[in-house]
Amino acid sequence: MKIKSYPKSELALMYFPDSTPHVACNHLSSWIRRCPELVEALQYCHQLPRAKFYSAQAVRLIVEYLGEP
Repeated sequence: MKIKSYPKSELALMYFPDSTPHVACNHLSSWIRRCPELVEALQYCHQLPRAKFYSAQAVRLIVEYLGEP
């Protein structure tokens, strides 16, 4: 997986390819909320919860905590 900036729906669909974009985003958000360390790390790198894109730094953190899609 290439670490770069991704639209939230695109990254979510990598983790949940059989879902619709909306459902995939909801599932990924749920996974993130269940990992308090990841939530804190995303806040530290200034990733806003309602942003439409994940920065490359945020993607790196998500993959580090949740594994590759």
